[in-house]
Amino acid sequence: MISQGLVPDLISQGLVPDLISCVTHPWHKETVIPNELPLVQEVTTTLREWASIWRDLYVGDRREMFNSVRDMIYDLIEWRSQILSGTLPQDELTELKQRVTSKIDYGNKQAKFAQTPSFALFVTLKNVVCKIGEDAEVLMSLYDPVESKFISENYLVRWSSQGLVKDIDQLHNLRSVFTDLGSEDLKREKISFVCQIVRVGRMELRDNNTKKLTSGLRRPFGVAVMDVTDIITGKMDDEDKQHFIPFQPVAGESDFLQTVINKVIAAKEVNHKGQGLWVTLKLLPGDIHQIRKDFPHLVDRSTAVARKMGFPEIIMPGMVFIIILKYILHFHLSLSQNVMFPGAGDEGILEYKSVIYYQIKQPRWFETIKVAIPIEDVNRSHLRFTFRHRSSQESKDKSEKIFALSFVKLMRYDGTTLRDGEHDLIVYKAEAKKLEDSSLYLNVPATKVELEEKGLSTTGKGTHNLGNCTISKDSFQIATLVCSTKLTQNVDLLGLLKWRSNTSLLQQNLRQLMKVEGGEVVKFLQDTLDALFNIMMENSDSDTFDTLVFDSLVSTACFKTHTHLILGFVLFGV
Repeated sequence: MISQGLVPDLISQGLVPDLISCVTHPWHKETVIPNELPLVQEVTTTLREWASIWRDLYVGDRREMFNSVRDMIYDLIEWRSQILSGTLPQDELTELKQRVTSKIDYGNKQAKFAQTPSFALFVTLKNVVCKIGEDAEVLMSLYDPVESKFISENYLVRWSSQGLVKDIDQLHNLRSVFTDLGSEDLKREKISFVCQIVRVGRMELRDNNTKKLTSGLRRPFGVAVMDVTDIITGKMDDEDKQHFIPFQPVAGESDFLQTVINKVIAAKEVNHKGQGLWVTLKLLPGDIHQIRKDFPHLVDRSTAVARKMGFPEIIMPGMVFIIILKYILHFHLSLSQNVMFPGAGDEGILEYKSVIYYQIKQPRWFETIKVAIPIEDVNRSHLRFTFRHRSSQESKDKSEKIFALSFVKLMRYDGTTLRDGEHDLIVYKAEAKKLEDSSLYLNVPATKVELEEKGLSTTGKGTHNLGNCTISKDSFQIATLVCSTKLTQNVDLLGLLKWRSNTSLLQQNLRQLMKVEGGEVVKFLQDTLDALFNIMMENSDSDTFDTLVFDSLVSTACFKTHTHLILGFVLFGV
């Protein structure tokens, strides 16, 4: 354990000498000008500044950055001593001075990162060198290989069969910023930059391109993976360098894209045959608003913004309802509005079509899509998944109808939103016309948990008021993540936020609030405080709730959480 007092001791013990001083007397001033090189003076000033920042990093438990600044401090102390010794040959002295200057420039950037709770990874896609043969989707995201999960939204670029971006206006301007990264991400053991390539065209490339063949099918093609841990943690910073990320194609029909990602991460080398992606990467300090202000030459309104999964460490009031789906047959996901986003940089769509794994009995997609729904529409919205077979022949493909359906409501019966985590959805089978009628299926259980709550079996078949519609033995799983500062998943917190709807439960709601986990309250801190103060003001003629409101305020203020909150009326854009 490193003592907090060690940092200021660097100066007091002479490790950072105080060579520049001013002696003031009552009757006159005398300024002592040091007889040393300007560079040595700059090193002395820099060490003082870094020592203060170093201590703040220790107090803030930012261990990775703390160790990085410590190493840089020790390097400057050693190099300063060598310069002052006067024993170095001129060529070595010149080289050392250049090294010191570079270290100070690099270190000052890291000080900048130490003073902000959030940062972002700026990515420029320079080129995609892959023999695809058809149009493609290039999906880029950040990935935690230890936990085997994506930690950001996708950045989507649509690539043409001619080897250029489809939208010619984006030529030489394929830029994205992966925002909302914070101290928790610095603690990750590893972070990878993952690119998934999905071919869009016929079922099999070896088929002749005739009018009889189906077109527009999304087929897995391959992945490219780069370890960006050193860039994220600030150990490497070379914004001008173009990085080549080797491409690994999908080996066979049974290889899922997620499987290929893990194989590439585990492999020491990739037999890419010259195929891959060219990108530049740069770490930027601050949230998206600060980045646009400080780096307008890099990030402007045309730059795609791919957000971190879930809540950022800086929570803005008024965040819109966002649900992230990770899918576990070919299916369609549909809503009645264009609020689905396969990736940043792409427009909202009404219907999302999954990748096709041909002749696979148990496909696993792990595809991620964002659904951004206006708050006022959440209570009457549901996600609808339909299933159909796909063929390589257009005539046969058109004859294939929807044969099954799954759905999930975004609002639960108790007024809370859909819980985060995995959901085992029921697969209903029926004629296509019956599956199109939402008035039929919305009155039946959506998940196997709901089915069991009604005392019904999850095995076998049943009608459940759907005429000839039956429950399939097939299984369909999704995972969801809700991000909203207006709609809560906690029924106790909901009771307080809607206290006027049933004032007889107010005392119970105040007691239950103090049991709610701190991180959940922080997400709704502004509304929670508004509710508590309104309760106090509207019951000022009585002291019935005074103690409970006071205890609730104290409890809320004392929550131990690493989440930061900025109070203000700032809309969190999508």
